[in-house]
Amino acid sequence: MQVNLSARLRAREQELGRPVRIGLAGAGQMGMGFVAQVQRIAGMETAAIADVLPGRPKQAFAQAGVNGVVEGDDPDTLAQAVADGRPVGLADARMLVDLPLDVVVDATGVPDVGALLSYAALTGGKDVATLNAEADVTIGLLLSRVAHASGQVYAVCKGDEPVEVKALFDFVTDLGFEVVCAGKGKNNPLRPHDTPDSVAEEAAAKHMNPKMLASFVDGTKTMIECACMANGTGLELSRRGMYGPETTVPELADVFRPAADGGVLDRPGVVDYATGPVAPGVFVVGRSDHPTVIEEMAYLSMGPGPYYAFYRPYHLASLEAPLTVATAALDRVSTLEPVAWKAEVVATAKRDLRPGDRIDGIGGSTVYGVADSAEAAAAGGLLPLGLAARATVVRDVPIDQPLAYEDVELDESSTILQLRRLQDQLMGR
Repeated sequence: MQVNLSARLRAREQELGRPVRIGLAGAGQMGMGFVAQVQRIAGMETAAIADVLPGRPKQAFAQAGVNGVVEGDDPDTLAQAVADGRPVGLADARMLVDLPLDVVVDATGVPDVGALLSYAALTGGKDVATLNAEADVTIGLLLSRVAHASGQVYAVCKGDEPVEVKALFDFVTDLGFEVVCAGKGKNNPLRPHDTPDSVAEEAAAKHMNPKMLASFVDGTKTMIECACMANGTGLELSRRGMYGPETTVPELADVFRPAADGGVLDRPGVVDYATGPVAPGVFVVGRSDHPTVIEEMAYLSMGPGPYYAFYRPYHLASLEAPLTVATAALDRVSTLEPVAWKAEVVATAKRDLRPGDRIDGIGGSTVYGVADSAEAAAAGGLLPLGLAARATVVRDVPIDQPLAYEDVELDESSTILQLRRLQDQLMGR
């Protein structure tokens, strides 16, 4: 029996006479890596790439060794090209929905763009694999429900920390250990007030977009990823903003345990993160109080117990993402989707904000994200970060204070805002 994904993908292609066809939105760093890796996997192909920057689709195809790209905006011409097995490049990601594709991959990183694309793809009969955790922590529960209702798959992609945490969470849970904490390493110090300007030199040295780097160092990306973990596992956040202690891999089981047993947590069953040399890995701390299990774990060099760290030392970002596409196409299964709405990422003032200020979104100069429990965010009327872009401040908000809905005038043209309101209605809010 052929059980591994690569063999099954080849068998599927032989049976259907074509590979799994993928439409990619966003040909930046993540998209480039995705296209390059897909090209090395038999049984699937990146059939179409959409990016707003001219030349980006061709560049993404070319670095993967694919030429002869068909470009344009005529749906019939592009659809025929896909059907004929010719690569397609286009500017408008919404057109991917009308092409004969199996899976749409969102690598845009822009919440509003991802929301529009994912919702349209799911309702248009296509599976969605997303690298856009920013959109997922804003409307992921709605997208998951739409997918189930329409017979499609909505999945956060493998390679990002939330999915790799979920794999460890399932492993530890399936073994019968109590999950005490799940989390990830953050590979740079937390500097919540950093802006694209303040990190510009560092970004240039790392060949990164300054706004992307700012979203890393100001903690926003970590908060988004941990909220995604909470919603995808059903665990709670440890506390607002989490603890984020500095630690090492050998110390994980000592640090991420309840305070009564010498750790930092006030209770088990939570999500948190570590600074220090834990990154780029992910971890789950499990507990067992059975004497035989404790004895066996000691023999297996897992420590004295009763707390144990299960650790994966890497995540391969967009290079692992094709495995989510394969799982969706072959098994109709999601690698990660919200199972509950446990956490929000709320917009928090990066500086003193005044009436008339325009919010410039994730990684900008006006706000950063802080993870909070969904219950507390709802009770306080706090503004989800994914809705903040292009909002106008209508009253003073001091630095480091979370923004409330009443502090801003939202961009009513935003698709993600309309979908978030629908999600809130489904949740009875």
